[in-house]
Amino acid sequence: MFSDGEVAVTAQASARSGAHASDDTGSRRAERLARCLERARGGEIAALDDVVRELNPLLWHVARAQGLDPGEAYDVVQTTWLELLRRLDEIRAPAALTSWLISTTKREAWRVNRSRSRVVDGAEPAEMADSGPELDEGLITGERDRALWTHFRRLSRRCQELLRVVALVDRPDYTLVSEALGMPHGSIGPTRGRCLAKLRELLLADPIWSTR
Repeated sequence: MFSDGEVAVTAQASARSGAHASDDTGSRRAERLARCLERARGGEIAALDDVVRELNPLLWHVARAQGLDPGEAYDVVQTTWLELLRRLDEIRAPAALTSWLISTTKREAWRVNRSRSRVVDGAEPAEMADSGPELDEGLITGERDRALWTHFRRLSRRCQELLRVVALVDRPDYTLVSEALGMPHGSIGPTRGRCLAKLRELLLADPIWSTR
């Protein structure tokens, strides 16, 4: 049997190992996306397809997190990709492509918010107009699914943001999540665990969820 001290040391080593693995994954991802950018600069524009496929869900979340509605977020993300095409040769560090795209998306979203507030005098940007994934909710028919999204919306805004972006990105890279949400790299895993635990607690207390 392990002592409490041995268990703690093992847990700490496992956490460090997981963090290193995530860092390695982030580094490999950045290198791969940088190669796509270099190929596009060389005239192989189709190389950007992989970048769009991988980062489009993340940029969508970044736009929505600035308070945009789905239509506005779609337009902002499309504008970001057009800006990338226009400025292919202006990105000084190809390895920082993801950061450049996130910053560009945020700036465009802020521009949209400022334009909207000028149209509606005194209006402030919305705070996440709808917390659930729009495309999926149209398909929800069961009571358990409705209960899930009802309780998801009861989570804190931070939890909703984190769980959505982790769900939207294939094999989520904590480096990307950290950039998108402005969260310290080391806090993402523990925060995710607490958010999921809270969601589970809410669901188990709901008869609709727990008795079916």
